[in-house]
Amino acid sequence: MKLLQRSLVARIVASLLAISAMALISIVVTMAVAGGSRGDAAAINVAGSLRMNTYQIVAALQRYERTPSMDHQAAVYVLKRRFEERLASNELTGAIPVSEAHELRRQYRLVLSRWHNELAPEVREAVANQYVRVDPLNRALDGLVGEIDSMVNQLEQNTEAKIRLLSALQILFLGLTAVVLIIALYDIRHNLVAPLRQLMVLAREAARRNFSQRTRLSGSDELAMLGRTFDTMAEQLASSYAELEERVADKTQELERSSQVMQVLHDGSRWLYGGGNDLCTSAAPMLRQVEQLLEIGPIRLLLNNPHDNRQIPILATRSARRPEYCRDHGCHACLIDPNPMRLRDTEGGECLLLPVSVGEEMLGTLEIWHPKGQRLSHSVRRLLNALADQLATAVYLQRRIEEEQQVSLMNERTIIARELHDSLAQSLSYLKMQVARLERMQSKEAPRETQAAVFDELRTGLNSAYRQLRELLTTFRLKLEGPGLQSALHQTTAEFSDRMGAMVELYYDVPPHLLNPNEEIHVLQIAREALSNIHKHAQAHWAAVTVRFQEARIELRIEDDGVGLANDESPPMHYGLIIMRDRANTLGGELTLSNRAEGGTRVELTFTPQTARLITRQPLPNAITQENGN
Repeated sequence: MKLLQRSLVARIVASLLAISAMALISIVVTMAVAGGSRGDAAAINVAGSLRMNTYQIVAALQRYERTPSMDHQAAVYVLKRRFEERLASNELTGAIPVSEAHELRRQYRLVLSRWHNELAPEVREAVANQYVRVDPLNRALDGLVGEIDSMVNQLEQNTEAKIRLLSALQILFLGLTAVVLIIALYDIRHNLVAPLRQLMVLAREAARRNFSQRTRLSGSDELAMLGRTFDTMAEQLASSYAELEERVADKTQELERSSQVMQVLHDGSRWLYGGGNDLCTSAAPMLRQVEQLLEIGPIRLLLNNPHDNRQIPILATRSARRPEYCRDHGCHACLIDPNPMRLRDTEGGECLLLPVSVGEEMLGTLEIWHPKGQRLSHSVRRLLNALADQLATAVYLQRRIEEEQQVSLMNERTIIARELHDSLAQSLSYLKMQVARLERMQSKEAPRETQAAVFDELRTGLNSAYRQLRELLTTFRLKLEGPGLQSALHQTTAEFSDRMGAMVELYYDVPPHLLNPNEEIHVLQIAREALSNIHKHAQAHWAAVTVRFQEARIELRIEDDGVGLANDESPPMHYGLIIMRDRANTLGGELTLSNRAEGGTRVELTFTPQTARLITRQPLPNAITQENGN
């Protein structure tokens, strides 16, 4: 019973079993009643034929009485035997109940008694005496026929009773089946269909992300338990979904804030890399925007002093006064915050220290203050690390730029010193020796003609030194439209085109940044010296300067269509050619002079640049070496 109360499935199964059992019982009872009614019709027919048979016996007796003969007598006996056979036949006795108390059994006994005690003796006596007593025979006949009619009526009533019993049983079982079916349908409707509808509504609302719907099912069956489970699940889903929505909203807000911070960092990168060495002007606006977006601050940047390993405060946002290290009192980048703070005001906060480093080189520290208890998410920490890396890159690049500027300045001074030593210093040394020679001649009172030769050499040396000085000044005063040798050669060819009044062409095919400043100045000086010689001696109407890089070597060619050389060898005392050869030797190259087949002179310089030499000397990686070996 408890199982039926707790289980809807058990109730449905019990209802189906009850309906099936009643259907089975109804079928069995119907078959039993039908089996009990089998032969009732035959019994009624036999009983009805008994009545006809009695009349036949009486008629045969009357014929025998009128005409006694053996045939009529035999006919009487045949009819009498047929009557007795029918009266004792199984078709009739099988339809009569066995119980002696049954009315039909008693009526059958009365019919037997009437036959054996009344009609059968009259028949025997009439046959024996050949005389029929009409009155006793009619009375016996009427009594027997009446009993037979009663028995037939009782047989019919017995059959009708069975039919009525069968109908009653069918109605009873039909009613019981209807009751069980109604109960089952009521139970299914209230405990299955209605809960399923509520569960479907709950599922549909849950699919629409509405977790406020509840089934509120009562009971202890499966669907009630399922409904309560769904209610609990919907409540948990509602809380989880609300929590997830809150987390998604927080995450979305954090992503938007991170995107804004990334945009600030992107814009700040241009400020950092375009602001020179002034971190206040370039980094302060970016740091202030990061503070506003992330709701943190203040932020302080400290850089390591490479000389004494001391940390120097460089920048602090929300500053109440100008920093002591400020180099530009016209800058107000640190003083424009409407709510300035002091570091002591953040004693209730927490400080996040981030290294400002490039590789293994520690450049400084970035202090980031935030309210105590405020948890910095992983994405915020990554953004702050990116900020520290960006500041480190900016500081590192600024230092590298300063170092490169110092190196460039030293290289430029070295080049100027070398140029002065290779040209003007040597000329002045030569003049000094000539002056010492002249002093010795004067001390010895040498002839004036001998001293005149020395004066001529002094005049020639002074002119050469003055010319070299002008060439150096011209070279160092070249206003380059762009960095590198190409711009200097372009201005040089333009200058000599104007001086010569003839076309000077330039063909330049060299990768950028291939030559160092020393190599560029030597190539430029050789080209200027060659063009100067063409201007003075060649009487040319056309000249060309070609510079190209081929087979890891630089080739410089200066050509003209002038008068050319007497032979392919340069004059032995030509001072400009000697300097050109010295410059070629300095570059580790080779300088050749020759006449062109078309007329004019060709000066060629070939050398391997320092960068190419470094590349060829660089050992190959193991992987490439092994691949080439294979």
